Amino acid sequence: MIEVLILYYSRHGSVARMARQIARGVESVDGIAARLRTVPPVTEDHARRGPEVPEDGPPYATHADLRECAGLLLGSGTRFGNMAAPLKHFLDSTSALWMTGALVGKPAGVFTSTGSLHGGQETTLMSMMLPLLHHGMLIAGVPYTESELSTTRSGGTPYGASHLAGNGAQPLDLTPDEIALCQAQGRRVAELARKLAR
Repeated sequence: MIEVLILYYSRHGSVARMARQIARGVESVDGIAARLRTVPPVTEDHARRGPEVPEDGPPYATHADLRECAGLLLGSGTRFGNMAAPLKHFLDSTSALWMTGALVGKPAGVFTSTGSLHGGQETTLMSMMLPLLHHGMLIAGVPYTESELSTTRSGGTPYGASHLAGNGAQPLDLTPDEIALCQAQGRRVAELARKLAR
């Protein structure tokens, strides 16, 4: 079975909800399975914080997850127009994979959630692409043939799926357009992974 890794950090749950919709898109492609993984939070001095195993949700990612995947979808909430520190901390630990070219030629996509519509969705998506390009991955966005990209009034970009979570204590639900774009992105990366694995 070919697996696509969906690796994300979600502090308030919105990115996790997107990851589950992306997994549905991945698994809509025959012969492809989704592998959901997260990363642990870090403290200000970058030390690991919390239990070795998450109390709920998917397990923490390992380098083996990246090495074994046929494609990658990377997700994070926005932190000042950039990916969250826990995800960056994990990516910064992947030098050994870079040195061996373990990710070269694999398809990848990125997704994000923000508190406000203009809260840095596109810059966050671009910031997540940079280490993937250094790893030699093939970046796949969301093409405008996905009609929801032209009709959405919340999240959704050609750079990757996005979600407007809002600034309130209770995050906004994913809209139908956001769900469709998450699933479309998962499906696209899965289809590319299947073609490239031949």
